[in-house]
Parts: sequence; C-alpha cells; structure tokens
Amino acid sequence: MDIVQLRYFLKVAELGSFTRASEELGVSQPALSRSIAKIEELLGQPVFERQTRCVVLTDAGKVLQQRAIQIVQLLDEIPREICDDGKTGNIRIGAIPTIAPYCLPAILQQAREAFPEATWNIREDVTDRLLQACNIGELDLVIAALPVELGYLDSKTVHEEELLVALPAAHPLSAKPSLKPQDLSGEPLIMLGEGHCLSDQIDAYCRRRSIQSVHLDRTAQMATVLELVAAGQGLSFVPQMACRTSTKILYRSLQSPVPKRKIAVVWNAYRFESKLQRGVRSLLEHFSWTSI
Repeated sequence: MDIVQLRYFLKVAELGSFTRASEELGVSQPALSRSIAKIEELLGQPVFERQTRCVVLTDAGKVLQQRAIQIVQLLDEIPREICDDGKTGNIRIGAIPTIAPYCLPAILQQAREAFPEATWNIREDVTDRLLQACNIGELDLVIAALPVELGYLDSKTVHEEELLVALPAAHPLSAKPSLKPQDLSGEPLIMLGEGHCLSDQIDAYCRRRSIQSVHLDRTAQMATVLELVAAGQGLSFVPQMACRTSTKILYRSLQSPVPKRKIAVVWNAYRFESKLQRGVRSLLEHFSWTSI
C-alpha cells in the first residue's frame, strides 16, 4: 500500500463516487478502481460498499480512512516543517459562497503584500465540503459562518454582521424604516439552495420567530437571489457584506432580535501549522471586515 493509493482512497471516500474522484484526481476510472482493488486485496476485505448512486465506507474503510488521513498529513507536513521560514510556501484557503466574492479579493491583496513570496490556492464551496477538506489536510484555513460541526478542527470568530431583509423598491413594506418579524409572514422568500449554511440559519430564525413565509425559489448564487428580488419575485435575507446599492432593491433591518451571523476562521489544530500559516491566520483575525 503506497501513498498514492491512500490519496486515491481518501478522495473516493470524500466524494462518495469513483467517477467524481477520477475527474478531480485527473486519472482514469479503471486506474482508480484498480488502485482501490489492490488495497482491498491487501486488507482481505472491502473498504467501500457499492450502492446505486454512490459508494460508502465499510467498517474496515472507516478505520483505514482515519489512519490514511494521519499518514498523508504527516508526509505532507515534512517539507513544510523543514522549509518553514515564515515567508515562502503554499497557503490553501477555502471560503463559503456567501463570503468568498465579497472578502477574498481584499484579503488576498493584503496577504500578497504581507507575504509576497508565498503562493495561494483558493477554493469556494459549501461549508461541509470545505470543513472536510480542511480535516484531511487539503485546505489550511477555511472562512465560514458559525455554527459548524468542527470535529478535530479549531475556530476563532473574526466578525459578526447583521442579516438584512432585501425587498423590491416598490414593495409595500418599503415604506417602513425597519421591519418586525411578523411583517414577513406570508411573504415569498427567495433562498439559496440546500447545502448553504445561510439558508439553514434563515430557516432556523423563521421557525423561532414563527414567521410563516413561503419559500419561493432556491438558487445557487447570492447574485441570483438579488436579481430575483430586484425583479419583484420576493424578499430575501442578505448578509450585510453582500448588500449592494441599487435603485431596485431596498434593505431593511429587523427589529429585535436582529438576525446576525458570525464569521470564523477554521483550521485543523492537529496538523502542523507553519509560521506562514500562523501569519495568514493572524491577518484574517485582524482584517477590517467592516470595510468590505
């Protein structure tokens, strides 16, 4: 069993699919299947249970996954420890879609000025996949909204922002300087699709405040949400950093309790943290989030 086989195994376990794993790894599916077959032959039992649309880990596979993560992390950390000068190296940052477009350009500009010799890899994805990538060592830092299931990961809150109600400029509620939760009852809400933590937060808020809203549409991008609001298709909750000046959209605060979200930097506390990574993490903690 070699390191390449372990990396292939971890990618299939992460994605739950030989097809998707082969595409992301850049290897043919037969070659990937042969690699997994060699692992199963060596162990004398299957590591994946093949189902109709996906593969899931067997009990043996779950044990192997835990050990494989540790082995791959140790090997990846060797050159980072030896070459740890605090200036050079590769930093891999992940951010969720409701944060990435609004803060990453400014963050990267500051980071490149502070660490000009470093290289940067950016990934935008939903929370669960980013945390999983951070857990197995594919990402060094993740910018996400709390709460999240951290497991072996550590986090630090770096910013808190209000969730504002976005409504069409001609909407009857636009005459009010602020809104009460009950004002939204019966109103169609445009939401992000499943997997976006913002939708989960909004759903939870509506349940707690007994807001009987109608979920009209679900989209993949915040920009699409705002376009639908501008077109008069409904209302939405929008993070303050995503609010943009428009003649077609107005933003209103909700009266107490004001819905908010906390943004945190997440990292794997069990992995080696280079001087460069600590420096970038400190930059994120002291970044001027309110200036976005």
